[in-house]
Amino acid sequence: MHSKRSLLCAALALALAGPAMAQADYPSRPVKIIVPFPAGGTSDLMGRLIAEEVGKQLRQPFVVDNKGGAGGAIGTDQAAKAAPDGYTLLLSGIGSNAVIHGFASPRPGYTEADFVHISQLAAGPNVLVVHPSFPAKNFKEFIAWVKANPGKFNYGQVTASSGHLTTEYLKQTAGLDMVGIPYKGGAPALNDVVANQIPGMFTNQDVVLPFVKAGKLRALVVTSAERNPLYPEVPTVAESGYPGFTAVSWTGLSAPKGTPQPIVD
Repeated sequence: MHSKRSLLCAALALALAGPAMAQADYPSRPVKIIVPFPAGGTSDLMGRLIAEEVGKQLRQPFVVDNKGGAGGAIGTDQAAKAAPDGYTLLLSGIGSNAVIHGFASPRPGYTEADFVHISQLAAGPNVLVVHPSFPAKNFKEFIAWVKANPGKFNYGQVTASSGHLTTEYLKQTAGLDMVGIPYKGGAPALNDVVANQIPGMFTNQDVVLPFVKAGKLRALVVTSAERNPLYPEVPTVAESGYPGFTAVSWTGLSAPKGTPQPIVD
């Protein structure tokens, strides 16, 4: 988390030192940042971090507006159709702005041409977490358990999210039969893993770290190319018998097409 916050602050300092300051009348009122997922997940966290930091720099409130549903498509579609005046921005991401275009059915009502992308804010791997009561104590035991119990591992699934695609990737790579339980956002799914309503899921590394440290979840594997310093004892998928397996999620800040370039800058 500290590294992501530092990345945000550094990126903002560089961006805000540029020509955007020349447009002295922006912003003259509060700015809405649409986060296309429910409160409590990684996207919501990143949206609130960016809102806080940009609000301090530009001396106007930047307010998060959670619009969850359809794998991020509902909120993203609203942002695409908003007035391109800089007062509606989007917390964009790999699921709602990339994966969904080839994964969802029906296709979303927006395309990448409907946005101008301001900046990438953060990137990081996914982590497979399970409830501490789950029989597998490590990733090798997890693979063995799932193969011995086809169709019996129910995982939290947010359609077209990086966690969803990572799970499908592992299912194909390792030949696993697992069942996805649909959720509107990562936070509700994660809450159900913590409550032992479902046994586990792939999700973004940052949001689950406090639960792992507190012993409420067990991290089995990370999807980075090398071990993650936040999870130094947790192996990668690549080192666990599946060479080349990586999956990285990213988050960005975007605006509707037609937003004036000085505001984007």
